[in-house]
Amino acid sequence: MKYPVLLPNIFNYPFTYKSNLNLKIGEYVKVSFGKSQITGVIWDNFEKNDNKSFKIKEIDKRLKIKPLKKETIKFLNWFSEYNLVPKGMSLKLHLLSGEAIENFDDKEYNIFLKRNSSKEFKLSKDQNRILNELKIKDNKFRVHLLQGTTGSGKTIVYFKHIFDILEKNKQALILLPEIGLTAEFEKKFKEFFGFNPSVWHSGISLKRKKVIWSGLSSGKIKVVIGARSSLFLPFKNIGLIIVDEEHDQSFKQDEGVIYNARDMAISRAKFENIPINLVTAVPSIETFSNLKKSKYSGSRLLKRYKEANLPSYEIIDLNLHKLNKNSWISNKTIEKVKEHLIKKDQILFFINRRGFAPFALCKNCLNVYSCPHCSINLVFHKNKKKLLCHYCGFKSDLNRDCKKGNECDLVFSGSGVERVAEEVKLLFPDKKISIFSSDTMSKKSSVEKLNQIVSGEIDILVGTQLISKGFHFPKLNCIVVLDIDLTLNGHDLRVAEKNLQLYHQLSGRAGRAGKPAKVYFQTFGKNQKIISQITDPDPFIFLDNELKLRENYNLPPFQRFVSLILTSTKELKLEQESNNLKNYLVNNLDDRVLGPVNAPIYKVRGRYRNRLLIRSNKNRKIQRKLSQILNNYKLPKEIKLTVDVDPISFN
Repeated sequence: MKYPVLLPNIFNYPFTYKSNLNLKIGEYVKVSFGKSQITGVIWDNFEKNDNKSFKIKEIDKRLKIKPLKKETIKFLNWFSEYNLVPKGMSLKLHLLSGEAIENFDDKEYNIFLKRNSSKEFKLSKDQNRILNELKIKDNKFRVHLLQGTTGSGKTIVYFKHIFDILEKNKQALILLPEIGLTAEFEKKFKEFFGFNPSVWHSGISLKRKKVIWSGLSSGKIKVVIGARSSLFLPFKNIGLIIVDEEHDQSFKQDEGVIYNARDMAISRAKFENIPINLVTAVPSIETFSNLKKSKYSGSRLLKRYKEANLPSYEIIDLNLHKLNKNSWISNKTIEKVKEHLIKKDQILFFINRRGFAPFALCKNCLNVYSCPHCSINLVFHKNKKKLLCHYCGFKSDLNRDCKKGNECDLVFSGSGVERVAEEVKLLFPDKKISIFSSDTMSKKSSVEKLNQIVSGEIDILVGTQLISKGFHFPKLNCIVVLDIDLTLNGHDLRVAEKNLQLYHQLSGRAGRAGKPAKVYFQTFGKNQKIISQITDPDPFIFLDNELKLRENYNLPPFQRFVSLILTSTKELKLEQESNNLKNYLVNNLDDRVLGPVNAPIYKVRGRYRNRLLIRSNKNRKIQRKLSQILNNYKLPKEIKLTVDVDPISFN
């Protein structure tokens, strides 16, 4: 009998194999493909029919794994069509290093099953009300937004909801935007439930991932806390999906197979016919729009836990309070920080730039250190004594021959967390100071550092955007924002939305234990109105205005954008082919095609980059039509085309 077998590769269709076995849709099999034996899945239809006679190979064997559910197959088919991704590449996201994993001995799952004593968490009246709202229609598909003030106890509410789902012998998935969040979150989970969740992200060992993959497929493992890729795991009986910090742009996978994990999670919930909860302090503009249209239901938790107040804010005008030479902190700010230190408050200096300085240049020859592979400056990391490219990872030493003779006489322009931390150490030499960024928190020492911050052993933090993402620091009551002017600049259509989310999340780290807290904004500009808007306790006011602006200018979510990125090592060939593709699209599409233009960061990893942007009415027909057009258009081998549906960034 003939069977369609989908393989984890670049093809958009299954291959035909034969077998005497009675195989069902979704079963995992081993087959020969070329000179290799690989894992495939019996798919739901034959797609390739070129009327050529060819020898059909035998299926080598059936794997002893519970078949992939039809609902998951439908989701993967939809995922491919929506994101213009070959079906084989979608299957690759589901498999683990190209493999399906057979069951282990039960003892391998014990770490996720052993129950310890759990902590009793009592809900407030408001939290109980929200929990009851979450339970409405929780046996079928619906999207519910849980919007709550930072520190209001949203996590405990949805933990209670998960507990009810587990009581029905179903599984749950919690999606988090950053792997840096998982350690603290895992600890909170264990306190509540009394057992270990399975944690899934790029830092987990292959052996542990194999156990989790098979445990979910067999139904032995009940809860996964994961990054984007956990969305494609083989749940036997999933009953609920949570997307925490749903607004976070880290949910967008922007390399390889490009997709938005939040949006795809909603689609998977729809195919599984299960509820999904989107959780945030400040929703994305798309989620807010769907809430207003009543496509999503919603609940709001407006009071902080134990009636703690939100921080107040104060603007420090740098036109009145000048910065000293080679300083990034004004004397006025230093006075305010000293007042908080006397009160034993923990301090955070916020600057959203890694490293020591974003520019290193010679004051003799005026040459800036730039990446040889990317059209971007190298960032000086003083702790590593290296210049680094934050795009391709290129590293360079500081030593360089000057074009005007001898060695370059270097000047470091601008500031990053390392430079600010150096100044803070000079200002407060008797205080324990720590840098909080992806460079320092992705190491094994991060758990120890978090414990030191929570216990109050660290007096002053210097942090990047990472610190705004869900951490609970009970002693943090003073935040100084050093670069408000820079974060308000730019031509990104989402810049207002991003700043609203960032500063709500950031201010939410302060005052969580009930003490009065304050956020200070250093600024050269006249940003009082903008700062007032982004710090308003009710983010819905700002989002309402932003939504009206988007509608007036016909921007997402009122129109669909599809970005086409062409890359090549050959600059002239890229320009020529970009224009050829533009003309082809214009002649075959009814939608508006903009470009081509050089990408803002024109060269990355040695490849030049051009962009085209298609603006379309909000429906899925654009993907189907565009897929047909691109399949018929033959690009030269030296040109790579990447499609980004619903782009978030235009870099």
